[in-house]
Amino acid sequence: QVRLVESGGGLVQAGDSLRLSCAASGRTFSNSAMGWFRQVPGKEREFVAAISWYGSTTYYADSVKGRFTISRDNAKNTLDLQMNSLRPEDTAVYYCADGIGYCSGAGCSDERGYHYWGQGTHVTVSS
Repeated sequence: QVRLVESGGGLVQAGDSLRLSCAASGRTFSNSAMGWFRQVPGKEREFVAAISWYGSTTYYADSVKGRFTISRDNAKNTLDLQMNSLRPEDTAVYYCADGIGYCSGAGCSDERGYHYWGQGTHVTVSS
């Protein structure tokens, strides 16, 4: 069973930066892409970014492209999300996701493909 634990959330002002981290444990398998999603209370969870196993391919939601950067360290079993130029509309609970295996394009943004999820970390951006 894979366990994912996110950290790094907090309260920041618009224009600030924040770095989220996700620590994975209990991996027993196979290489998998990983992703970040976010959810605002009362709204559906939405895709933020995804990265291939080797880190060579990344995908971003249009709303964060150019501001967020996803990265991973397979030796340390960690997944990061560097968030720059934060906006109030970035306020959400951010979730780390794993277990989709191989994905490409729109497939990486479909939350139904991910089998493991963290508990989430809160990010609040004040204006």
